[in-house]
Amino acid sequence: MTRKTVRIAMNGVTGRMGYRQHLVRSVLALREQGGLDLGDGTVLWPEPVLVGRREPALRALAERHGLDPVTQVSTDLDAVLADPSVGIYFDAQVTSAREEAIRKAVAAGKHVYTEKPTATGLDGALELARLADAAGIRHGVVQDKLFLPGLLKLKRLIDGGFFGRILSVRGEFGYWVFEGDWQSAQRPSWNYRAQDGGGIVVDMFPHWEYVLHELFGRVTSVQALTATHIPQRWDENGKPYDATADDAAYGVFELEGGAIAQINSSWAVRVHRDELVEFQVDGTEGSAVAGLRDCRVQHRSATPKPVWNPDVPATETFRDQWQEVPDNAVYDNGFKAQWELFLRHVYADAPYHWDLLAGARGVQLAELGLKSSAEGRRVAVPEVTL
Repeated sequence: MTRKTVRIAMNGVTGRMGYRQHLVRSVLALREQGGLDLGDGTVLWPEPVLVGRREPALRALAERHGLDPVTQVSTDLDAVLADPSVGIYFDAQVTSAREEAIRKAVAAGKHVYTEKPTATGLDGALELARLADAAGIRHGVVQDKLFLPGLLKLKRLIDGGFFGRILSVRGEFGYWVFEGDWQSAQRPSWNYRAQDGGGIVVDMFPHWEYVLHELFGRVTSVQALTATHIPQRWDENGKPYDATADDAAYGVFELEGGAIAQINSSWAVRVHRDELVEFQVDGTEGSAVAGLRDCRVQHRSATPKPVWNPDVPATETFRDQWQEVPDNAVYDNGFKAQWELFLRHVYADAPYHWDLLAGARGVQLAELGLKSSAEGRRVAVPEVTL
């Protein structure tokens, strides 16, 4: 067995998602399992190089996880990209800083793997895809929700023809993010400032694009209404600030093939559902409700016959009439699973289609969703091409 070291520049790992999901639960987890076996006698050994602006924070992370604070920590992105031993650039920075950094990585000939959204606008996102293709590098965009156990079970149902003709998709996502005055907020303050690239549409519509596209069909139109329900919040230093970005969005999406999707996204909603995100799919032959991990179904043959009568108490417990979909598989962390696929794509030429063009579709849907809300109308979503 030959071990091949793969040095990965990881920019933005001091943030919550970059640290927890990408560094700890993906790249370091691959090291803990002994590397990634490519099946040809080669094991990839990922070696993260932590990049960012705050050297003390980066060094603390390196020391916490047994990394070399000299060779695996840097505040100089240009120097890291100039290092020929670095093969992959990963970006989990704030959205407003991402496009410039990816451009530099592409120009340096590095393979690129990045969080979404890939840019602040469609033109920039498409330009990144064009530049990456022209440079001949491999590139991928995180589309983690496709790898959640609940949605993998849902896909299994779709592939097996369980639903018949799919009619509609209803999604509910969100939770109460504290304002930051009497309890600290669970999300960084920049998320609520439009000038810093914040907003729930920019954050979540790219997710909904790839979930809908991959499972049900391409989005052909969007009609959205956004809101800033909480106009004032408190930042990490306890100082009040004006929330200028949307913290809730209510969207209706037409899908290729005729299905209709409705998805509510909010950071100003209290949770009364089993999971923080749930999708109900209704079809002519059956229905399902899928969350992060679980999925429940009700087949046509087992559907009860409720009758509307507001004058008497409900006699049925509707949730009890659904059946759990079994796991039938061992599900790894979704972020780690996609990291493995991308590494196989780069170093074993395995197929991979979640690229920067796919990322551009998500940016497009967010951009058109905001346009729809601003203009108060339904907006067509054309196919994006290079």
